[in-house]
Amino acid sequence: MKPVELTDSTFKDEIGQGLTLVDFWAPWCGPCRIIAPVIEELASQYEGRVKIAKLNVDENPVTQGQYRVMSIPTLILFKDGQPVEGVVGAQPKRAFEALLDKHSAEIASA
Repeated sequence: MKPVELTDSTFKDEIGQGLTLVDFWAPWCGPCRIIAPVIEELASQYEGRVKIAKLNVDENPVTQGQYRVMSIPTLILFKDGQPVEGVVGAQPKRAFEALLDKHSAEIASA
């Protein structure tokens, strides 16, 4: 499973239900390219539990501005359309797994 490619026009519909981790990135960003394979792995690993998505900030400045993304990569986890937690900068895969496991466990126990 590949991450869902978001745009300013599709953003709200795509993050509206359940958990969605959005990677705010740009093609010229070195750290973004470094974590890209990790984001793809997470999309497969969490399929059915968490939607993994990407938003190119150069092509979609409205959404970037709305969530005040100043540095990339920035990853924001949304629950039912609302931001619940974010991570700025390239992190090891286990940091993203910890974030996703924490919030998906909360949903499972609710």
